[in-house]
Amino acid sequence: MSGYSDWPTRNIARRMGAGYSICEVLLDQFVVHVTKGRKAARWIRVGDDDHPAGAQLMGSLAEPLVPAALKLVEAGFDVIDVNFGCPVRKVVGKCRGGWMLGQPDKALEIIARLRDALPARVPLTLKMRRGLDDSPQSREHFFTILDGALALGVAAVTVHGRTVRQRYEGRSSWEFVREAKARAGATPIFGSGDLFTASDCLAMFAETGVDGITVARGAIGNPWIFREIRALAAGQPLPPPPSLQEQRAVIEEHYRLAEITYGPKRTVFVMRNFGIKYSRMHPQAVSVRDAFAAIRHPRQWKETLDRWYAG
Repeated sequence: MSGYSDWPTRNIARRMGAGYSICEVLLDQFVVHVTKGRKAARWIRVGDDDHPAGAQLMGSLAEPLVPAALKLVEAGFDVIDVNFGCPVRKVVGKCRGGWMLGQPDKALEIIARLRDALPARVPLTLKMRRGLDDSPQSREHFFTILDGALALGVAAVTVHGRTVRQRYEGRSSWEFVREAKARAGATPIFGSGDLFTASDCLAMFAETGVDGITVARGAIGNPWIFREIRALAAGQPLPPPPSLQEQRAVIEEHYRLAEITYGPKRTVFVMRNFGIKYSRMHPQAVSVRDAFAAIRHPRQWKETLDRWYAG
């Protein structure tokens, strides 16, 4: 969720029913060296209405991860979530993220050091993919890390059903997620992968027995998915799609929150990417997508909303 799970996006998601949010992944060295100002406001901002919020942290060594985690706790994050799942090549190539799934000893050292350093009140959680690839060795490494993490006291683990090599291609293996949940016993397991509709989310609960689900790409431009999940989980009918007026109200509020975070000059370019995602909900999605993509000035943003979201 790099570039997307910032404070404004989390704020909107919470209003729509998300019970818990995690910030975009942060590199340990960046957290240690960022001090204050706009960068700090963007990357490590936690609002009063943003609790509980998890700080997603990534690195290759325990030494810089520990002070970074403590700084994020000081900033107000309620949970430290260690990323051992990112499949991006430049991340894996620098021995971070999903690379750790092939290094059980290093991974468990990081978990142990963080758990020892963090206050007891701060949960430590873990994000994993089901391995580097489909080899038996990758499978063995996954469960070595999972079992060791449980023994070290992690509070929960998110399991994404794709391998690092798959990246975002092919199907997520919910069968593997179910196996991980059975292995974890009482420790909460959150399922991830191929959750693009509320029905998908309810199906994952039913098929895997997970304790929770993490909606990632499925929520970009569609924060209404959270209220839909809550409705279906409560046995209620699926709510109708948001009207154009509802869509506009959420987009305008997202823009307002982004201005607080990024400032007037940068916001229009940040929100242009979000507008493209929001356009998928519009009856004329392609035309609206192209209109958002062409925006270069705040005035054009308002003109686009006036034209396409006036119904």
